[in-house]
Amino acid sequence: MESTPAPASRGGGGRGEGPSRVITKNALEDLYCRLNRREFVHPDPLEVLYDYPDPLDREVVGLVAASLAYGRVKGILNSVHAVLARMPAPRRFVTETPPEQIRAAFAGFKHRFATGDQLAALLIGAGRLIARHGSLGAAFAAACKPADETVIPALSAFVAELIDLSKTDATALAPERRRLSRSPGRPKGALGPEAPPTEPPKRGDSGGIGEHLLPRPERGSACKRLNLWLRWMVRRDAVDPGGWTGVSPAQLIVPLDVHMHRICRALGLTQRNAADLRTAVEITDAFRRFAPDDPVRYDFALTRLGIRPGPDADLAAFLAKSGTPRQP
Repeated sequence: MESTPAPASRGGGGRGEGPSRVITKNALEDLYCRLNRREFVHPDPLEVLYDYPDPLDREVVGLVAASLAYGRVKGILNSVHAVLARMPAPRRFVTETPPEQIRAAFAGFKHRFATGDQLAALLIGAGRLIARHGSLGAAFAAACKPADETVIPALSAFVAELIDLSKTDATALAPERRRLSRSPGRPKGALGPEAPPTEPPKRGDSGGIGEHLLPRPERGSACKRLNLWLRWMVRRDAVDPGGWTGVSPAQLIVPLDVHMHRICRALGLTQRNAADLRTAVEITDAFRRFAPDDPVRYDFALTRLGIRPGPDADLAAFLAKSGTPRQP
């Protein structure tokens, strides 16, 4: 028997007229079974993560791939491959390469609005975060409390710490002082001396990284690419490779962009006009009624609609079959 559809929330500012009925769980599960398959990933930046079986490399690759995931997909993949060609061992590169050499490696790099200096700042901050916590996953898990309904508080803390460390005096983490150690209270495999504490960044300040690479959720951004990275690293199924164990899939937020926003409006999961963080949370809450332990379960399959060729991924056909009244 088909599940009862969850009503779209109403009231509040920024909403336009939307459909009065929404998708059912059976329709979503059918779509998941048909489209949530690795053969439908290409072309997508997610595909590069499959080349890294070690989660400690994969998390760095995922951060790079997700951060550059804006613009045309061909350009995204070209840029991601160009970055990875300069760091064949991603974790070792960001933790053992001196900052000036990282900056030199990406001199002249450009991906739309992102410069080589900004990318270098991101990688330097990531390397120092790994030095402090042992891995990016451990850093995120340290900020993610079981009582938190979503990853948003942890995401704010993670971004703030990464930005903070990207500005730290480079001599504090000189490569010759980075050694595998077992300092009291630090995880096995954590790299040597921690970066010294520095002043927290001002609200909305992304330092030398740039908000197009590392947005701040407290400014209302949907943080689509960061939430995409979290989906890749936290979930594990036929598409998402996973690798982290310290964060629950139940806390994830839907990676919301214009395409996903349009689909979710058509499905009656939101009536809000802005593809911002508030809307992403509202959509996630709607999906949580269908999959409380994994609210982003249907994200990949839904975003194939209107992108993949063929009747299986035809958005209008899916809306008609699912009983959703109309396209936006």
